[in-house]
Amino acid sequence: MRLRTPREVPERPSPGTELLTAETVRLAAGGRALLDGASVRVAAGEVVALLGPNGAGKSTLLSVLAGDVRPDGGEVRLRGRPLAGYGAAELALHRALLPQSAALSFPFPADEVVRMGRAPWAGTAAATEDEAVVAEAMAATESAAFAGRPFTALSGGERARVALARVLAQRAPLLLLDEPTAALDLRHQELVLRVARARAAAGDGVVVVLHDLSLAAAYADRVVLLTAGATVADGPVAEVLRAPLLSEVYGHPVEVLPHPRTGVPLVLPERG
Repeated sequence: MRLRTPREVPERPSPGTELLTAETVRLAAGGRALLDGASVRVAAGEVVALLGPNGAGKSTLLSVLAGDVRPDGGEVRLRGRPLAGYGAAELALHRALLPQSAALSFPFPADEVVRMGRAPWAGTAAATEDEAVVAEAMAATESAAFAGRPFTALSGGERARVALARVLAQRAPLLLLDEPTAALDLRHQELVLRVARARAAAGDGVVVVLHDLSLAAAYADRVVLLTAGATVADGPVAEVLRAPLLSEVYGHPVEVLPHPRTGVPLVLPERG
């Protein structure tokens, strides 16, 4: 009988290593351009916020970065290799995706849903850490209290935290988070972004789609601003979150003020 050879665990990237680059990505559907020159780069140890109005292409770009959707043009490279050259099993060791909505038809207990994030590591040396990693991920997202409850019986916010725990349990060095704060209250919005910052501090790269510009300013290292499927700005928070640019992109006048204590930009719509 032949014994299965355990798969090799990929080496973790060192801080500053370029994890992912997407250059002038194009994608069309139904005769409409969804992405038309979108570009983004992500390095180990940083949080990159994808911002832009509805229909700008943020979630579509995240799907392309995850390898779930193949673009019509442009190039996406993961760890220096074309993304299209990765098989599904290998890709799952390098990146983890949190989609906008988490839906399951069967009433799996919440901790079993989180444990699904460990599937890519079956057959590797890291599989011995499964239980500890699941427990750590649920603690980080404050979801341990409902570990045994059916996922289908949880509230929208509770499901969102369990889904994030599943992504954390995957232990991939690149996290792609699509509107992770959308269903959450104030406390847990802050929690999710603190978790993202903690993962970056531990050496992961994090790309997060957000609508709250002040949250992005508080937690991101860089901002990529999209409109009409194209990247119109990419840089540090203070350089991108400028009132004239944001007012033009969002089609509504905004003002950007420094927080009185921290100096972090606060982005507010002009009213009345």
